[in-house]
Amino acid sequence: MSRDWQLYLQDVLQSCEKIGRYTAGMTQQSFLSDDRTSDAVVRNLEIIGIAVKRLPDEIRAQMPTIDWSSIAGMRDIVAHEYFRIDSDILWDVVQNKVRELESAVRTFLNE
Repeated sequence: MSRDWQLYLQDVLQSCEKIGRYTAGMTQQSFLSDDRTSDAVVRNLEIIGIAVKRLPDEIRAQMPTIDWSSIAGMRDIVAHEYFRIDSDILWDVVQNKVRELESAVRTFLNE
């Protein structure tokens, strides 16, 4: 049974929200030294990556400002090449990219 694409976007939103809650008030150093939080964030990045990979091309095309391939690529790195995770890139994703994605998806769903 195929899942509706809107559910994948809801998964993205939920994971973005969780990442925001988990890292609220943290510095990069406190985030990196907190194994539970960093593990939870990485898991939610995996969920985001899987969900965007399953979105139909025509839906992704309606949000051209989102770098879908980078999101999918991040998922592949955290899932399969976890030893290559760059802490500066991870923190940038947490602080900037996740918020941008959440905002874009929320706007799209509300239209």
